[in-house]
Amino acid sequence: MASSTTGLTRIIKAAGYSWKGLKAAWINEAAFRQEGVSAVIAIAIACWLDVDPITRILLIGSVVLVMIVEILNSAIEALVDRVGTDYHELSGRAKDMGSAAVLISIILAVITWVTLLWSHLR
Repeated sequence: MASSTTGLTRIIKAAGYSWKGLKAAWINEAAFRQEGVSAVIAIAIACWLDVDPITRILLIGSVVLVMIVEILNSAIEALVDRVGTDYHELSGRAKDMGSAAVLISIILAVITWVTLLWSHLR
């Protein structure tokens, strides 16, 4: 069903839904909380470091990407759990793929941080 809301009202409602999603992820997902705390610390470090703006953006962007992927993974898991609790190969595959996406984003963030800090500290 398409919404008839347009303009500023639509933007305000969308922001409300986004806030509701962030709140749900924080309340219901331990991994999101752990990564959120890690992201806050990493962002503070990135802001504290004496690096050029592009490096700072890459450092911060890499941890924000982990948060984005974790939210998408949590959404997939919630949808799969909503469909049913019985084991199904496709449900397991969907959850595993979401988890793999989180792992890849974390590996990317670690590589980004190690590479940029290594080049900065040399």
